[in-house]
Amino acid sequence: MKTGKVYLVGAGPGDPGLLTLRGRELLQRAEVVVYDYLANEELLKFVSPGAERIYVGKKGGDHTLGQEGINALLVEKGRGNIVVRLKGGDPYIFGRGGEEAQALVEAGIEFETVPGVSAAAAVPAYAGIPLSHRDLTSTIAFITGHERADKGERESKIAWDKISTGAGTLVFFMGVRNLPEICRKLIENGRAPATPIAVIRWGATPRQQTVTGLLCDIVEKVEAANLQPPALIVVGEVVKCRDQFNWFERRPLFGRKIVVTRAREQASDFKAGLEELGAECIEFPTIEVVAPPSWGPLDEAIASLGDYDWIIFTSVNGVKSFLGRLKAAGKDARDLGGIRLAAIGPKTAEALESCMLRPDLVPSEYRAEAILEALSAENLSSKRFLMPRAMVAREILPDKLRQRGARVDVVAAYQTVLPDRDVQKVRSLLTGGRIDCLTFTSSSTVSNFFTLVDEVEFEGCKDRIVVACIGPITAKTASGYGLKTSIMPSEYTIAGLTEAIAAHFKRQDL
Repeated sequence: MKTGKVYLVGAGPGDPGLLTLRGRELLQRAEVVVYDYLANEELLKFVSPGAERIYVGKKGGDHTLGQEGINALLVEKGRGNIVVRLKGGDPYIFGRGGEEAQALVEAGIEFETVPGVSAAAAVPAYAGIPLSHRDLTSTIAFITGHERADKGERESKIAWDKISTGAGTLVFFMGVRNLPEICRKLIENGRAPATPIAVIRWGATPRQQTVTGLLCDIVEKVEAANLQPPALIVVGEVVKCRDQFNWFERRPLFGRKIVVTRAREQASDFKAGLEELGAECIEFPTIEVVAPPSWGPLDEAIASLGDYDWIIFTSVNGVKSFLGRLKAAGKDARDLGGIRLAAIGPKTAEALESCMLRPDLVPSEYRAEAILEALSAENLSSKRFLMPRAMVAREILPDKLRQRGARVDVVAAYQTVLPDRDVQKVRSLLTGGRIDCLTFTSSSTVSNFFTLVDEVEFEGCKDRIVVACIGPITAKTASGYGLKTSIMPSEYTIAGLTEAIAAHFKRQDL
């Protein structure tokens, strides 16, 4: 019988970048993943597609599965499977990991605990609050703000008379609903009413919201801000540091919700760049890159490489597909000797260079017409060009090359199709006015967007949303659907688009 094992893995408090290397390794190996409400779902991208994923989130008393049920589930799945129990923050710091470990021990299931970055440390840091500071305090205490419901006041395990003044910094977990009682107990037991306090909701995520005040007035401020769980409470003089150290919420795109319509496999750089600037990215891939209906035309062209003078690559996808078929044919870079290579855009050029192929031509402007301008001085009569590209694309470049006497073979290296996925979430965000910016990186992302989202449905909200297009061709397509492009970079690249979006919203905030 196959031996199983359960790993209690701390996922960190929200930012997926805070997952440990050990945690990522185990997610990749897992056969079953049992995850929490507070564990960022972005981490599931590390999980094998064949692994079973089970959500057991607990949100404000609404439990998908109670703790006893979770314990039983881990025991059941742990018999014969590699199980990752993915928990927000650290499993053993108010994460009930001890109860789960105890259940596994009693059932004879092998387990391992992988510590995570605790919300107690990370959330205040992301709010600009150091838990300790040599000039302010050298003592810290972590306290639950929500004890077991079956306990009366006399049975509380919190020694308020000692904790109130016994540590310089107090960090309360899950205490928003009990905030009035926490403040009352601290003041009654000697903490000064003017002690600084911060309440941080959804810490270490783009949704982070921080309310600061004093023990004597924080309840009213939190109520005015309608701050709801999940939130962490920090009490102490260190809260004063926030005015100087608040780096996270001062990023140029903080709080902005931006829709990324690029194909999922290409979106990572774009999404990462926006998130680095503080944006909350909603992935809504309107295209999916797949193989063409037949590899025949591309394979025939590769078999006759010696007939070509030029190969023009218009995208990274074209480079990847071409080189993949080159390898499948038993050929390599040596078979491209004597053929000149052109690449539209720096990313396309980088894709070639990563395979030790240096392009002979990279036009200064990243569009097809720029190739024609760069070749304007050359006699193209009888020259033969190969263009491995998307199955459906603009014909202006091959047509103009033919007009100048060139022979051009356009072959499908890939095709883009509509993704098969539910779009209701994005529709509701759009119509609910909760999207700040809609990005398009190609004409096909525009047309496919309106295949997935009804034009009439979108009509009522389009004036509230800033539209960003990577270049004039994409902007022209967007205009055909009644969209006004407010953001377009001077350099038609993902990096350029990211910078232009940040600059736009910075101007808006001034």
